[in-house]
Amino acid sequence: MPVPPERFDTISSGQMRTVRKDRAMRYLAFFFLLVAGVARTAAATATAETPRADDFKPEADRFADIQVLRYQVPGFEHLSLRQKQLAYYLTQAGLAGRDIFWDQKYPHNLAVRKTLEAVLRSYRGPREGAEWTAFLTYAKQVFFANGIHHHYASTKILPAFPPAYLQTLLAQTDPAQLPLEGREVRAFGEWLTPILFDPQLDAKTTNLDAGVDHVAGSANAFYRGVTGAEVEAFYAEMARKAQNPRLSFGLNSQLARVDGKLVERIWKVGGMYGPAIEQIVGWLEKARTVAETPTQQKSLEHLIRFYRTGDIAEFDQHCIAWVSDTTPTIDFVNGFIETYVDAAGKRGAFESVVSMRDEEATKRIAAISAQAQWFEDHSSIAPAHKKPNVTGISAKVITVIGEVGDAAPATPIGINLPNAEWIREQHGSKSVSLGNIVHAYNAVLAKSPVNDEFGASPEVIARLKQWAPLASDLHTDMHEVIGHASGQINPGVGTPDQTLKNYSATLEEARADLVGLYFILDPKLVEIGVMPTLEVGKAGYDKYVMNGLMTQLYRVQPGHQLEEAHMRNRQLVAAWAFEHGKADRVIERATRDGKTFFRINDYEKLRGLLGQLLREIQRIKSEGDYAAGQALVETYGVKVDEALLAEVHRRYAPLNVAPFMGFIQPRLVPVIVGDTITDVKVEYPSDFLGQMLDYGRDYAFLPVKN
Repeated sequence: MPVPPERFDTISSGQMRTVRKDRAMRYLAFFFLLVAGVARTAAATATAETPRADDFKPEADRFADIQVLRYQVPGFEHLSLRQKQLAYYLTQAGLAGRDIFWDQKYPHNLAVRKTLEAVLRSYRGPREGAEWTAFLTYAKQVFFANGIHHHYASTKILPAFPPAYLQTLLAQTDPAQLPLEGREVRAFGEWLTPILFDPQLDAKTTNLDAGVDHVAGSANAFYRGVTGAEVEAFYAEMARKAQNPRLSFGLNSQLARVDGKLVERIWKVGGMYGPAIEQIVGWLEKARTVAETPTQQKSLEHLIRFYRTGDIAEFDQHCIAWVSDTTPTIDFVNGFIETYVDAAGKRGAFESVVSMRDEEATKRIAAISAQAQWFEDHSSIAPAHKKPNVTGISAKVITVIGEVGDAAPATPIGINLPNAEWIREQHGSKSVSLGNIVHAYNAVLAKSPVNDEFGASPEVIARLKQWAPLASDLHTDMHEVIGHASGQINPGVGTPDQTLKNYSATLEEARADLVGLYFILDPKLVEIGVMPTLEVGKAGYDKYVMNGLMTQLYRVQPGHQLEEAHMRNRQLVAAWAFEHGKADRVIERATRDGKTFFRINDYEKLRGLLGQLLREIQRIKSEGDYAAGQALVETYGVKVDEALLAEVHRRYAPLNVAPFMGFIQPRLVPVIVGDTITDVKVEYPSDFLGQMLDYGRDYAFLPVKN
């Protein structure tokens, strides 16, 4: 079990010897628990040896629509002791906030999770048969999604076992481990049954359907007893009174109706989520003492004050210091960051990413970053919407050390922060590509038969096999480095969450994608040495159109529409280009052997179309044109062709490819002598369910009701 942060200051040497025995004691505990029938494999608790790179197997588990992988942290052993300590403290700070994201996604998630954990640890009945297998699959799905709603589709995950089996499980589970809160076991099961099994109850954690109240219709815990109109009016008034109306109002609070009044319940020490945030602060205080630079120390101090006070201005000062500090090897993201889970686009989901710089791989992304002003000047957007001086953009490839919250188990492959528009405009942004994550993905995807099945022609398939990985890397780099950092909002126009509302996330991702697509076919990339030939750009177009119009549909169940912002954005871009290029047959829909293919006939004309769409979406953002943004998303980004959807599922079936992938996290293990950390080792667990149970035991700091 991880040592609480304060114990490094107060623990005695005798107690430290007890801590050093922890792993050995866990071996013994495992033996006795196994005899008792606990469903944990040896890999969950035994030390995961560090494999040689060429022996490392990324594949770890497969269930439902998910493939679980592992990733390595090459070079960690070469860090200085101070850097290793910093990485360890920051990783622990992230894990301390894990409960927060679970609760943010749905108010009953922690009760569900603790129930699943209790059954897995103490169920005394038979652990075999179809119903037990279905229960294990459901438990893994919930752990992967950080709750009972799908991590990507936002819809409720329904168990494949019957409700009666839930009562059977609960009846033979240690009641002391169940979150009964005064109920009898059967009454608890009756309360839990509709939460798990009723498809209409709290159906979507984030509801972006047209014609509904997106706030009241979403099951997440960002709001309580509040309507979308009330949210809009509440924060419009707050912005009107503020000295800086562009602050990220609502980023770190729940807006609730209390005694008939709207009240912000702030996420801070002593406030909502206080017990977990106190743990986060304890580890950040330790991290502050081993910061690599004075600026990094300053950014940590502002972050600590933000968590203590709940003052958004402190978080903004943290972001400003963080974005200006480009020299440390160890870097981090910690806080309430992305707003995708909030249909109103205001509240940040808890997220932590700890990383180290990949010096060699950074050369490619740095070459793009160095040309940021050239890309802005040569973009297709209107001159009035371009930044005259692109400042503060830094970019690097990172090696991820640990992720949690909104970043795990499903992870991004690129990050551009901070999200506050005014900070980006005045102070710049940091863009990163997650190098070791991409490497792990590529190791699996290289074996995938998807390109052979959906590639429009032998020429396209050959080009994808040769150039698609590099095209993907370059598009991610440009999406993050110059995409999110490009353009500016007109004076007097509000922030996108105020103007574009529930469409802001989709439109922003489409805008960043379009910047990357527009320039991936530009000779400039060959000139600066990051791309050997324009064939790479063509491969990028082939893959994007194939994915946007077809292959991503494998992630959508029949009868459903697109829910997630990135999926909506990809279909919007590809479908708009297909529709507007019909007269010239820029993209052609063809049928061969009863199968549908989308073939690009003119790559330069397609680039021109993408430039037109980029110009329009930037205009929508710059002018805050909600009606035009709504029309784009609803016309091109939401609805799916049911016949094509069915065909995609039919063609994927024999390929044995999971639609979604995510990761088991490495484990940082401190080597402690006396009361001092003398080294930190990296271990690579291989049991997904085991890691989830370990996290539930070691980092459960919140009650089931918050």
